[in-house]
Amino acid sequence: MSLKVMILAAGRGERMRPLSDIVPKPLLEAGGKPLIVHLIEGLARHGLCDLVINHSHLGEKISAYLGDGGRYGVRVAYSHEEGGGLETGGGIFKALSLIDTDPFMVINGDIWTDYPFDRLPVRLDGLAHLVLVDNPPQHPQGDFALREGKLFAEGAPRLTFSGIGVYARALFAECRPGKFPLAPLLRAAIARGLVSGEHYTGRWRDVGTPQRLADLDRELRAHEK
Repeated sequence: MSLKVMILAAGRGERMRPLSDIVPKPLLEAGGKPLIVHLIEGLARHGLCDLVINHSHLGEKISAYLGDGGRYGVRVAYSHEEGGGLETGGGIFKALSLIDTDPFMVINGDIWTDYPFDRLPVRLDGLAHLVLVDNPPQHPQGDFALREGKLFAEGAPRLTFSGIGVYARALFAECRPGKFPLAPLLRAAIARGLVSGEHYTGRWRDVGTPQRLADLDRELRAHEK
């Protein structure tokens, strides 16, 4: 069984302005190619080829650039969100009709990583599995504690959610269409002991600002030499 993958690409990218006023954040380039293409190529290398991409702000540019995904060896379906997007939870819920695996994977469209996606679990004991990373400079307090493969809201050491997760459809069982965040659903599931996790210590970058985009671009170009 292979997980269906949703790439989150509907955000406005406020912190990335003015770059994101013209180009949607997932299409901003580092190392000579758009951020979302780095992700798609990484997913395809690890056999994850059925993708759903949500978009809102300048979304037509994303679908025009990527098309059906064929040139990257993947299949892409799109979930368009009107009115500036539905936040993470609402966006995933809207796209569930396009997702035919349970569980399924979700990844933020504004990260860069060399994470080996084929090691993600294709079955869950609970409602979610999150990949955590070392806290980056811009987020020193972290998000969750990880002990014996389980996530906790409190405790130390704290790690940062990477934006890579696997979710059971049941996580969204009580949801209704509209705009809502994902974090409260995850925190409720964590409180019930239903979220597993892992600590990834490889390369990962949250590309949330023009400076971090420029830093990643330099890093990738230097790595190619």
